[in-house]
Amino acid sequence: MLYPELFKQLEAVRWSMDTDIPWDRFDASRLSDEQAQTIKMNAITEWAALPATEMFLRDNRGDSDFSAFMSVWFFEEQKHSLVLMEYLRRFRPELVPTEEELHAVRFEFDPAPALETLMLHFCGEIRLNHWYRRAAEWHTEPVIRHIYETLAKDEARHGGAYLRYMKRAMQRFGDEARAAFAKVGVLMASARRTAQALHPTNLHVNVKLFPRDTIQSRLPDPAWLEHWLDKQIQFDAVWETKVVERILHNMSLLLDRSFSSVQELNRYRKEVSARLALATPAVQPQPS
Repeated sequence: MLYPELFKQLEAVRWSMDTDIPWDRFDASRLSDEQAQTIKMNAITEWAALPATEMFLRDNRGDSDFSAFMSVWFFEEQKHSLVLMEYLRRFRPELVPTEEELHAVRFEFDPAPALETLMLHFCGEIRLNHWYRRAAEWHTEPVIRHIYETLAKDEARHGGAYLRYMKRAMQRFGDEARAAFAKVGVLMASARRTAQALHPTNLHVNVKLFPRDTIQSRLPDPAWLEHWLDKQIQFDAVWETKVVERILHNMSLLLDRSFSSVQELNRYRKEVSARLALATPAVQPQPS
């Protein structure tokens, strides 16, 4: 089991909202209304760990080890939402999300292949780590800069934990896992070719609720994320390249094959998919 070791590792570096956040360094003159609004939107987005956890537990009923790890991931992700709301409660109380605004992002996700979902969230943690690092640079108020730096480190650790479960999945499922990871890796490393930000909170997850079946579509300002990325924290091509390079680096380590581009990862995906097709017995037609 991976959960006991991961629990100890994450417990050893867990930060305290009371003692590790320098609340006394707050400088009101360095927090704009524009910046404060983005903190509210991120607080609501982080609350979406709740429906994501419900999805993980439902789709991983046969994996008690991973499901137990969700207790740690869920706790820390909800803590992210809480610390952002605490910041607003102390310094911009009129912007604290309402219970209704938080509950709006809790809805059921359609079932999905567990291996692909695992890879999707692994890439999501990498991307969020970079988003928060850039947000820390964009903000000018010292306390919120410290908070975003803290959250970025958590997201990186979560990505590392997901990677451990991906390695275990390859031992158990072989090419099935490799194909799933490569498929989603190609998608998540191709954000420069898409019109939307490729993160789990911005993907459609419930066909019956379309088009309001993304987390971002249920925020008070559904257009917030793109504006935050493009106009505010300016997550440009340089930063996007960092995300892609990190995904490819981890895929190289995981799959024991060097990938310097998305195209190389896609060729590997096709190679593994072809092996799987050959290994799958053809269905013989039944006599009438």
